[in-house]
Amino acid sequence: MPRQKRNMINYMVVCVNDYADRHGLSCAGAFDYLSRNKGLDFLEECYDAEHTLSLDEALDDLDAVCKRNEGVVA
Repeated sequence: MPRQKRNMINYMVVCVNDYADRHGLSCAGAFDYLSRNKGLDFLEECYDAEHTLSLDEALDDLDAVCKRNEGVVA
């Protein structure tokens, strides 16, 4: 697997885990939520820019993307 792809996967795993922590979700719950509301698509499409931001900024961006796609974290 190319290094860039491996780095992207690692970054997405960190984002999902920290998103789960931020919102009191299980990792599986966070993954499902982000998948349903286009957060994972966003991370993949915007990886080049997002991975240069702080993790808090990336999680804020995920909140905004999911909200635009009608996601609501309980």
